[in-house]
Amino acid sequence: MKFLDANIFIYAYYKPRKELSEKAKWMKEESKEILKRINDGEEVVTTVVHLSEVNNLLKKSMSLNSLQDLFLELYSLENFKVIDVSTEDYLAAILMMSETGLDVNDCLALKVMRDMGVSEIYSFDRGFERFARRLP
Repeated sequence: MKFLDANIFIYAYYKPRKELSEKAKWMKEESKEILKRINDGEEVVTTVVHLSEVNNLLKKSMSLNSLQDLFLELYSLENFKVIDVSTEDYLAAILMMSETGLDVNDCLALKVMRDMGVSEIYSFDRGFERFARRLP
């Protein structure tokens, strides 16, 4: 099982207003491939906080109906686990910020990964490389 960071969805679904760089095109294609593997049954985990991040960014480029369909489809997948986050979980992530140098939601991802014994993360955020195997 791998943790799925919000930026995978954002690269896969966000519709840019200008021409993408070669690197951004590559990240978009990689993200689409990751989501295809998940649709084909690969097990991943994320948090409700990370899905909220996805919503906040994609609502600018997707219709609400499309966004709703996306989330309902994700929740229907048995291999897609969404972890609830408690106040205590978020406070623990806040306290990890000074230790890791990452923002609170990235720390939350690390906390969930540690709690669940997950050592790999799908993310384009290089900050994770010090703490987990980052893919792609």
